[in-house]
Amino acid sequence: MSALDAAFLHVEDGVTPMHIGMAATFEGPILPQDEIAAAVAAKLHRVPRYRQRVRFAPLAFARPMWADDPHFRLSYHLRRTALPTPGSEEELRTLVGRVMEQRLDRERPLWELWVVEGLADGRWALIMKVHHCMVDGVAATDLLDLLLDHGRETTIEPAPAWEPAPEPPALGKLSETIAATGAGVADGVRGLATAATQPRKTAMNAAAFVSGMAHFAGVVRTPPPSSLNGPVGPHRRWLTARAQLADVKTIRAAHGCTVNDVVLATITRGFRDLLLARGESVEGRVVRSFVPVSVRSDDHHDRFNNEVSAIFADLPVWSDDPLERLTTVHEMMDRLKRSGEAFAGSVLTGLGGWAPALGWALGNQLGTRTPQHAINTVTTNIPGPQQPWFLHGRRMLELFPYVPCGGHMRAIVAIYSYDGNLAFGITGDAPHAGDLELLTDGIEAEMEALLAISARAGVTHEQA
Repeated sequence: MSALDAAFLHVEDGVTPMHIGMAATFEGPILPQDEIAAAVAAKLHRVPRYRQRVRFAPLAFARPMWADDPHFRLSYHLRRTALPTPGSEEELRTLVGRVMEQRLDRERPLWELWVVEGLADGRWALIMKVHHCMVDGVAATDLLDLLLDHGRETTIEPAPAWEPAPEPPALGKLSETIAATGAGVADGVRGLATAATQPRKTAMNAAAFVSGMAHFAGVVRTPPPSSLNGPVGPHRRWLTARAQLADVKTIRAAHGCTVNDVVLATITRGFRDLLLARGESVEGRVVRSFVPVSVRSDDHHDRFNNEVSAIFADLPVWSDDPLERLTTVHEMMDRLKRSGEAFAGSVLTGLGGWAPALGWALGNQLGTRTPQHAINTVTTNIPGPQQPWFLHGRRMLELFPYVPCGGHMRAIVAIYSYDGNLAFGITGDAPHAGDLELLTDGIEAEMEALLAISARAGVTHEQA
């Protein structure tokens, strides 16, 4: 595992499962279980990691490694359940929360796929959960691209034969993982050698790193204590919100901003409404969000791992004006893009290749379990395909993302775009999430408000 992949494994504990996932609805009629199993089995060879389990080095002298599971059975990972017909969206969301709050079995490959029948209007759903040590949001999208079809017509090919590779003995595992760690150090040494031959590029990267670190230092200036932070328990509540990508693009065109600016502005309104309803002052206040940024290169889309950095965005919940919120978010994000903060984060992540595995494990656990309120939430925006996907002829109608709570953050927001829709998935620590509808309602209300302002400016969908 890379240092970042291993970090997602080490921070997991009994109350903070570290898997990501999604819930997707499909048109009916529902497929028989054997057809779904055959469709998945036919493509499983494209993602070997899904037949592998985690193996830990003796005494944690090196990072965990992957090894084929000699007892792999697809039927264990492919599960089926049902809602009382006709199942409502609220019942599906409740089910997702319950499925996601359960940890994955570390003795098996770290993923599950749940088939859910009984939704209203003949629809059915898939709930997918996969440990964050295996994939990031972009890689999970690439994985779906492999498992699903781009057209309605499809033929299920016979599943290729598979035999697990022999698992190396404990001493062999130790030598392999130490060798992999050494390879990371060697890459770093080669990077230093390359830097010596490219002084101009190295100087530019160094300047970006220093600038980015200066922005990182601002995180120590923490916002005031908030109900958004605090100890997190084992139970989850999951909610959703919707928007149309065409509406977002109309707003973008009217105000010279980006799609991500619009999304962050709507979330700002949602958090403002939530804090006000809880009786918390928003005067002069921001909600600081950890915003993951993909650093995956174009030639890495066949790698199912984590390749992310991050920036820290201060959402202006102090503002009571939709346009002011959008303008403030746009200016802030523009500054952050120029700051080199994401570049600095990727450099720091890369330095994990130099660190002893035991130190990474202890450091990650200490860092995530220490009370903090410097960061209030996570907001991750994952681009998806703008054409429909199918599973054995059944069209996927919507897909809502799931990201875990943790790090003393009690409400986390994920966004996924698919086929003209923008889907928000909000994960909350259940005892502190009874009013999270205020967040989802605020997101949708802000989108409507910004769209109305754009219409008054004379911008239409066609012009966008």
